Amino acid sequence: MKLVVQKFGGSSVRDAGRIRNVAGIIAETYLAGNQVLVVLSAQGDTTDDLIEKAREINPRASRREMDMLLSTGEQISIALCAMALEAMGLPVISLTGWQAGMRTSNTYSDARIKKIDQERIRRELDKNKIVLVAGFQGINRFGDVTTLGRGGSDTSAVALAAAFGADLCQIYTDVDGVYTTDPRVAPNAQKLEEITYDEMLELASQGAQVLHNRSVELAKKYRVNLEVVSSLERKPGTKVKEVVKMEKSSIAGVAKDTSIARIAVVGLEHSPGVAFRVFSLLGKARINVDAIIQSIGRGQSKDISFTLPRSDVEEAVRTLEASKSDLNFDHITVEDKIAKVSIVGAGMMTTPGVAAKMFEALYDANINIQMINTSEIRVSVLIDEQDAAAAVRAVHDKFFGDEG
Repeated sequence: MKLVVQKFGGSSVRDAGRIRNVAGIIAETYLAGNQVLVVLSAQGDTTDDLIEKAREINPRASRREMDMLLSTGEQISIALCAMALEAMGLPVISLTGWQAGMRTSNTYSDARIKKIDQERIRRELDKNKIVLVAGFQGINRFGDVTTLGRGGSDTSAVALAAAFGADLCQIYTDVDGVYTTDPRVAPNAQKLEEITYDEMLELASQGAQVLHNRSVELAKKYRVNLEVVSSLERKPGTKVKEVVKMEKSSIAGVAKDTSIARIAVVGLEHSPGVAFRVFSLLGKARINVDAIIQSIGRGQSKDISFTLPRSDVEEAVRTLEASKSDLNFDHITVEDKIAKVSIVGAGMMTTPGVAAKMFEALYDANINIQMINTSEIRVSVLIDEQDAAAAVRAVHDKFFGDEG
């Protein structure tokens, strides 16, 4: 008997019809002779609605109380789906994150899974029950409910698959797999039959929203057999794995991220240890920094620019300004009308001229590059936000169009 972990996103359970559809997929898997462990997200826009309700009461509510509130969205989903499966005459039980043994760190709103106590879930599976688990949540050592942050349900599912040694972990979404780019931006986007963990991780980190990067990190670490499939159409999806067969293109896809900003710390002292002090402060404030550029020193001063999520800009500026006398900089500038466009592909390591091809596409589209950041399998550029969609189409056409 195989163990299959299935995760369904918010759009897949947004209303009664979609929940019945999900119940049908779960039932089909169960009746095929598998043990089934399911993770569900909150319905549709439930999380956003709960955040808005909180703002009406207290715009500065504590993260602990926000976690208490937001965790209810997933609980609604698992209970309703369990009811749908009960109506089909199938044995099922729904469990919150803490009932399922999800033990997390103490950081509210962005907790990390530390371990999974397996006893309760194993007991229910041994009773031949379908087990539904609320994604996105767990419990810390104080006994408080915590949430896992953006993409937390993906992370819950992969963590469960790893902990229980699942034969397959399926991530069900409203798309039928991973595409070379967002089909809504580039209609000629192509679905990938398979993609490596590293490529998927880079795409997820650079703005592709099919899988969250933390879930891909876990899948890679524990070699989880991962598949992205549609909850709306019964067709093969995209397999995420360690090694894939040779592809024609040197890149796997193009991603964009319009949720970032750039901060420049201007007039820093040109001396050893300054960069350490800047990024140590940001690290202690739990602010995640991406691309970093340090200017060539001008006499006794230099500038450091970096990108970060727009949601962290206010905290980052406040943190740096609070230490202005220690850092001894002149001023801070913020630019939040920018976007990052990236190409990702394992084939880049052995294919000369890939970056030049990307830059040529942007030149042909008359799009100015503000900043460049690279890794072994990725090239990212910062551009004006208003050019993001055009840049994605131009770069995608260059690599995947007839002339690519």
